[in-house]
Amino acid sequence: MSYLLVYFKDEDHSLHFAVSPDGYTFTDVNGGTAVLSGRDIAEQKGIRDPHISRGPDGAFYIAMTDLHIYAQREGLRDTEWQRPADKWGWGNNRALIFMKSYDLIHWTHHIVRIDKLFPETTNIGTAWAPETIYDPARRRMMVYYTTHDFAQTDHMVYSYADPDFTTLTDVPKSLFTYPKAGINTIDGDITKVGDKYHLFYVAHDKPGHLRQAISTSINGGYAYDPTPVDPEKVGTEAPTLWRRAGTSTYVLMYDVFGAKPNNMGFSETTDFVHFRNLGRFNDPGSPMKTTNFTGPKHGAVIAVSPAETKRLLDYFR
Repeated sequence: MSYLLVYFKDEDHSLHFAVSPDGYTFTDVNGGTAVLSGRDIAEQKGIRDPHISRGPDGAFYIAMTDLHIYAQREGLRDTEWQRPADKWGWGNNRALIFMKSYDLIHWTHHIVRIDKLFPETTNIGTAWAPETIYDPARRRMMVYYTTHDFAQTDHMVYSYADPDFTTLTDVPKSLFTYPKAGINTIDGDITKVGDKYHLFYVAHDKPGHLRQAISTSINGGYAYDPTPVDPEKVGTEAPTLWRRAGTSTYVLMYDVFGAKPNNMGFSETTDFVHFRNLGRFNDPGSPMKTTNFTGPKHGAVIAVSPAETKRLLDYFR
């Protein structure tokens, strides 16, 4: 089994792929250059927060934030944000990007304007960090993301995509309620482990940034646990969980945005109580390495076959 990492960079606000034969050393398939330019696929001419999953149909699903935080500086718009920050908040946006592929090379592409889909979302301030997971009860890909109305508190919601992954079909509903009012909760990541669903997320509270909540239901009932799960002493976000193939070991990866320069951090667990710090990419003593790229942000990892890896590498050779 091989592994595929999807990520973006602040420098280009575009989509990148890297592959690994062992889940430890990753090589960018395009020599550190984006595989898809954010300027070509996003309403705001930039993407962030790519997430990839594989559905029961064998297809790959990528969901991304449609947002460029440096668009004014790069001459892509006249204002800092699409709408005034005093009303709509920092980094405001209204769109997600959905892509679907059966070979990791040819992709469908749709810009999904949340505010135009449902009257209930007219006042949406943000649509950030979308992820997908298959819901066997609904037989659909569930899409969950961070949002707020106007410039209010960030929280996580879920909806469902149509079979072709072109839009959302359900009014978004709350995914998880934090016990303290006014605390931003963002960047949810759900993985089914055994008969339970593990939600990792960011809480802008103390102590710690990354938390875990567990439920027997995919779209609700997540029990709050105050225990921090990452070892970092600086800011972290974008937790994502993946399993080392053929083992009971899971890797929790997170964006250490507080590091200078930013980097990805990693911890391993087998019981979801104890997390062993693996360090960051290319840190002394860390088993996690990159060979031809630096500065990855807000990514996700899935298992792929060696044949799928070879096809990607051959295509971008």
